[in-house]
Amino acid sequence: MPTLLHIDSSPLESSISRELTREFVATWKQKNPDGRVIRRDLSLSPSKPIDQTWVGANFTPDDVRTPEQKALLAESDSLIAELEQADEILIGVAMHNFGIPSVLKLWIDQIARGGKTFAYTANGPEGLLKGKKATVLIASGGVYDAGTPAAALNFVEPYLQAVLRFIGITDVRFITAGGAAQVLRGAVDRDAFLKPTLEQVRALAA
Repeated sequence: MPTLLHIDSSPLESSISRELTREFVATWKQKNPDGRVIRRDLSLSPSKPIDQTWVGANFTPDDVRTPEQKALLAESDSLIAELEQADEILIGVAMHNFGIPSVLKLWIDQIARGGKTFAYTANGPEGLLKGKKATVLIASGGVYDAGTPAAALNFVEPYLQAVLRFIGITDVRFITAGGAAQVLRGAVDRDAFLKPTLEQVRALAA
């Protein structure tokens, strides 16, 4: 039974990135009627920032951690378990100031753990979550596609590509709905704007 981990990071339920992920999940369910979807809404349940005590607990060997240290790492353990169970990961991202939303960064800080999702070897770091694929659906106010004047300001794709690769997920696909600010200004019809991107999403999920 395939499992999809569905992660949304936009604070707005009506956001374009959430509409894209909803369409992906609906199509994926049609393809995988017996599949399981794990939903993680980072806006409703944001991860806690890591601090000095968290770092100390993380670097303490499992067999000597105190109950308090285990409690500090419980959320991270749970989030990593979701990743380990998933065959596919779907991430919805609304670009914030050229980068990812803060709640998504907090999630990344919780799941990027040595010995859990990556390991340092004689040949350098090695990702441990191999054999999975990820789809990242992005909505941005402006257009930051490769070859456009603003392309150098797109830090979402290269950052997430690097993070996912670091933990072992190398099969990563990106779809971006760029220019969403036109919809917010009423300059473009929302359905007309979304149609070509939703077609791409359905094709990728099917």
